[in-house]
Amino acid sequence: MDKRYYAFGAAAVISVAVFLGGCSGNVRETEESASLPSVEEQADSCLLYGFDPGRMEVREGKVHSGEFFSSLLMKSGMSAADAYLLSEACDTVFDVRTLRVGNIYQAYYSISSQSSSDGDGAQGSAEEVASAASGAKSGAAGSGPDGDASGGDVLEYLVYWQDRVNGVVFKCTAPYSAWKVARPVVTERRYADVTISSSLWNDMLAAGVSPLLILSLSDIYAWTVDFFGLQKGDRFRVFYDEKTCEGDVIAVDTVRYAVFTHQGEDFPAVMFDQGDGGNIYWNEKGESMRKAFLKAPLQYSRISSGFSYARRHPVTRRVQPHTGVDYAAPAGTPVMTIGDGVVTSRRNEGAGGNVVRIRHNSVYSTAYLHLSRYASGLKVGQRVRQGEVIGYVGSTGRSTGPHLDFRVWKNGSPINPLKMESPPAEPLKAEFSEDFEAVCLAYSRRLDSLEALPVAKQLLEVL
Repeated sequence: MDKRYYAFGAAAVISVAVFLGGCSGNVRETEESASLPSVEEQADSCLLYGFDPGRMEVREGKVHSGEFFSSLLMKSGMSAADAYLLSEACDTVFDVRTLRVGNIYQAYYSISSQSSSDGDGAQGSAEEVASAASGAKSGAAGSGPDGDASGGDVLEYLVYWQDRVNGVVFKCTAPYSAWKVARPVVTERRYADVTISSSLWNDMLAAGVSPLLILSLSDIYAWTVDFFGLQKGDRFRVFYDEKTCEGDVIAVDTVRYAVFTHQGEDFPAVMFDQGDGGNIYWNEKGESMRKAFLKAPLQYSRISSGFSYARRHPVTRRVQPHTGVDYAAPAGTPVMTIGDGVVTSRRNEGAGGNVVRIRHNSVYSTAYLHLSRYASGLKVGQRVRQGEVIGYVGSTGRSTGPHLDFRVWKNGSPINPLKMESPPAEPLKAEFSEDFEAVCLAYSRRLDSLEALPVAKQLLEVL
């Protein structure tokens, strides 16, 4: 299995920016931030929290099910009265109702002379002081490391992390206050080259690629690639921006350029923002990577029955769901697929008669019921194009006359075809064609230069 994964350091950030500079204003500069400072560095700079944690004891815990902000404060050493006052003081900064189970918090204590003699900067769990904290008289009388509420350490601050990056600092001594903080985030340009040997997910992970990139590619290529039908030997090459916090990947910020290779054919995807809030991914011809569905699978028809969860069936007279739209049309009228996709089923389904089912991507699938016959040569596994005839209107199965029962599923759930949102498919605006071509050419040449090098030298070339 051929898998390569390159991390661009500071030098790479500069080289890539220079490489793409001047091609288009749509390529943003890579932002850089310093790494998260150590506790000692925080004590010197106080940059992260807004207070000096250098000579404080920190105890870390997680929010448990059924726990409230006030109980969290009390468990950490505050009295009920002071916990209430702090909650009131910080209500414009943090909504205490948004406390989430599993999120991390850190309680910071000034160290008493007794506990200082046992060692500075000790760390423990906030839960260790829960029982002693219940007897605390005020926010200034927190529990010590040994659970001694009387004369114990003072709870000075509590930091609650809303996510991996963003947190809120609560000052737990009067005057009470709170403010928001954020850990430094580093954005790096990266390049991944993965050839499929088992599955996209497994091979990407084996190459050290974040699952977030897989999700981004699935979205970009949703209208081009059938991610359920990837084959051994298919290949993805991707330039993308990755955000990390303390060494952990928190986001794939932007996929800049990607090439999916399937059976020897390349399918490029180019990020180019026209600034209109619309589509930003295009193929090399400037055509949108997202494709619109046809409004209907028939050219000439009328709707005889709509989408309903309580329709009286015209044959059985029973009230039951009809999760499709019936189009009345003469027998033999051609039925077309509303979008590109793969035929997943072509068979008689009893009450549904002759049915063709098509999977368009990882989100949408459609079905065409009561067909009189199938298109010549149509078979399961065949890839069909938007507007291609797949069958003909009939009255097979449980039916009162010639019609097409058309159905659509989104993420496995039926939706009303008449209310389905079809993505825009407008081409790139002519005024941007020059800049777009320059970006395509720059990335294409970059990939060619990497391909020409031995694997061992590709990283050095990228850097």
